[in-house]
Amino acid sequence: MKKISIVSGCWNEAGNIKELYRRCLEVLKKFPEYDYEFVIEDNLSTDGTREILREIAAGDPKFKVILNANNFGHIRSPFNALLNASGDAVVWMCSDLQEPPEVIGEFIRQWQAGFRVVAGVRSGTKASYLMELLRKGYYSLLAKSSSECAVIPKFTGFGLYDKAVIEALKKFHDPYPYFRGLVAEIGFKRTEVPFVQEKRKYGRTKNNFFTLYDMAMTGFVNHTKLPLRLAVFSGFFIAFLSLLVALGYFIYKLCNWNNFQVGMAPLVIGLFFFSAIQLIFIGILGEYIGAIYTQVKNKPLVIEEERINFDE
Repeated sequence: MKKISIVSGCWNEAGNIKELYRRCLEVLKKFPEYDYEFVIEDNLSTDGTREILREIAAGDPKFKVILNANNFGHIRSPFNALLNASGDAVVWMCSDLQEPPEVIGEFIRQWQAGFRVVAGVRSGTKASYLMELLRKGYYSLLAKSSSECAVIPKFTGFGLYDKAVIEALKKFHDPYPYFRGLVAEIGFKRTEVPFVQEKRKYGRTKNNFFTLYDMAMTGFVNHTKLPLRLAVFSGFFIAFLSLLVALGYFIYKLCNWNNFQVGMAPLVIGLFFFSAIQLIFIGILGEYIGAIYTQVKNKPLVIEEERINFDE
């Protein structure tokens, strides 16, 4: 009997875990020909989430739990849970229920049709419309600038992955993986299933400006060299523009030698402008150097404190 794994990471999701388990189980019961397992990884929750996970695991031996020794973030922890799934097909989803578990049924049917990757893509959202516009702009820019692979637009990782895809992911050994980019880079036969993103029912979102910026820059650093090349192109363009401005000032001064005074304003404006450009591109270089530093350290994805219902 083939097995389907439901994988998720969580941090302070006490209000959502039981409903996530119940709704996923209702979908899986419609496919009695498959065995199932849950793999939930907790990032040191403090709101009672761990107690709920232990309670569910005590009643269902197929509900597996990984308790981390610390909060290892929204990138590393779910990826570690994904690598610990043993199913022939693995469904990855967030634990906040904004990705409706009912879509899993369609994922399974597409997998049965022969697709190794079934990507859930947002066709709409009941959450923030402004954030949806920003995401749309970001994915469009990333897709156009990526030189290595075509990143799937409106895709955040929610989807089903064949065991062959999971085995391919294990070969990367990336201490800070950009999962949605890896999915596009690996390849395999793929299809997309649209869904409407729901509003968060319980708890507060864990995303803020810094986590979203971190995810966005991780995507750019891992899948495009465009920001580095923009620095080179901008340098040539600004140098050429400065030459034209200098030539224009020189000609105007020759024509109006006694009346034209340059003054301090152009010097001050030019100084601040070029300083800002330099700081921006130094920051871009820093992002790439930081990514290299992360790879060189080669730290483990997470440090696990305890495992529940795993057969070691």
